[in-house]
Amino acid sequence: MSAIEDLVTELAQLPGIGRKTAQRLTFYLLKQPAETAARLAEAIQRVRERVTSCGVCGTLTDVDPCAICTDPRRDATLLCVVEEASDVAAIERAGRFRGRYHVLGGRLSPLEGVGPEALRVDPLLARVANGAGVCEVIIATNPSMEGEVTATYLQQALKPTGVRVTRIARGLPVGGDLEYADGVTIAQALLARRDMSEAD
Repeated sequence: MSAIEDLVTELAQLPGIGRKTAQRLTFYLLKQPAETAARLAEAIQRVRERVTSCGVCGTLTDVDPCAICTDPRRDATLLCVVEEASDVAAIERAGRFRGRYHVLGGRLSPLEGVGPEALRVDPLLARVANGAGVCEVIIATNPSMEGEVTATYLQQALKPTGVRVTRIARGLPVGGDLEYADGVTIAQALLARRDMSEAD
């Protein structure tokens, strides 16, 4: 197998990258100065060497504990539970949540053999129960079947702690049209409705 084919094959294994895109990226890199490819390779190597999971929340970081866990301006009484570290980045981009996070490292999927022991559920329960001052746990798992199963499991597991457990709302996106929304999305939007006096 040629060096070009090797690179195409490796790039095509990345999420969201098909074979044609992998070929375009390969030929793009070949047209660039050698320093460009060297910087890319070095950046990938540095990430693999330096990035680890935060010992507190489980997000990916190059300092442990991470900047969010050590930021005194964050509200330690609010804990947002997400499936993956990429979900933390997505919520942070919105710029509205000022609490802290807990990354599960996946979601329950009985069909794939992923049970609670494969996730960071025990560390979550320990964080809530050890007197850290957590008053509310916001479950922000994805609105998939597995995400809903995970949310229900966490709700039951957290019940004995007495902490308030909430679930992020689901429904219509801002700028979306009812005409183009599917029935499940509309139903979820109706279920997640709130009094207009609560609006920002």
